[in-house]
Amino acid sequence: MRTLMKHILTVLCLLSFINGGFLVAQTNPFQAKNVLEKKDGELRVICFGAHPDDAEIKAGGSAILWNKLGHKVALVSTTNGDVGHWREAGGPLAKRRYDEAQKAAEILGTKTIVWDIHDGELEPTLENRKKFIRAVRNWRADLVIAHRPNDYHPDHRYTGILMQDAAYMVNVPHICPDVEPLEKMPVFLYSYDSFKNPPFRVDVAVAIDYVIEKKLDAIMIMESQFVEGGALGKMDPRTASTDPKVVDEIRKTARDRYRQRFAAWADASRDKLKELYGEEAGSKVKYAEPFEMCEYGRPGGKALTPEEIKFSFPFINKK
Repeated sequence: MRTLMKHILTVLCLLSFINGGFLVAQTNPFQAKNVLEKKDGELRVICFGAHPDDAEIKAGGSAILWNKLGHKVALVSTTNGDVGHWREAGGPLAKRRYDEAQKAAEILGTKTIVWDIHDGELEPTLENRKKFIRAVRNWRADLVIAHRPNDYHPDHRYTGILMQDAAYMVNVPHICPDVEPLEKMPVFLYSYDSFKNPPFRVDVAVAIDYVIEKKLDAIMIMESQFVEGGALGKMDPRTASTDPKVVDEIRKTARDRYRQRFAAWADASRDKLKELYGEEAGSKVKYAEPFEMCEYGRPGGKALTPEEIKFSFPFINKK
């Protein structure tokens, strides 16, 4: 009897496979109701950051500039940040960080999404690869940004790896067939970091002088991270203070620290800024957001063309 049942199950599985293949061939499986409509001439950008604050730090200024021109930007946090505080954790912290990210989104003009994956537990699994593929497709992305896969934090590294793994697949019809594949390969970029092995290569640099205060406003509204110190805040005894004067001092110090960080990014991008904005204007840029091209998804790993840069970063002044 067991042998007969095994044969029956095998036949049923084969019939299911054949019928499924027939249905895929005879019907359009790409009628996903959650795919966003895209207007003619509209640029769509999706930036993946590992935690609620990463994408805002890495590309918040550029997001403001894209938004000013009527383009659409999605910031995706690939984890919920639920261990990113020295005193709080779990669901209440995840809710708090989600709310902070939404307030930042109102300032930046972005759509901000936070995935319900535990902070510190992101893994480069098939399931998560499919989440990336679906997110890029649903957004109808022209430009995709994420961390490089060499970073101090595993969530950062795996966010970069997952973007790489999804790069080619966003055009492949029969993976994630519930969402229509992209007809055109997006441009994939890494957001800036200062790690040296290998060193970051600046392929594009965006001047953000005119929006620096707005970007800093968006970052500083995430008080759990930048006023209370985030996961390692206990190392600074001031973060436990409820004295308004101390809190204001911490807030000012943090704002100045990030202003200096974005100034250092401009210095690291000086040659590219001069190339893109012209010698005189590029030498005067105070704050910038650099990006490096990800070769995955590009035939032969070809460099970004001037036309691609102009299309992807329409606010950059060419010489």
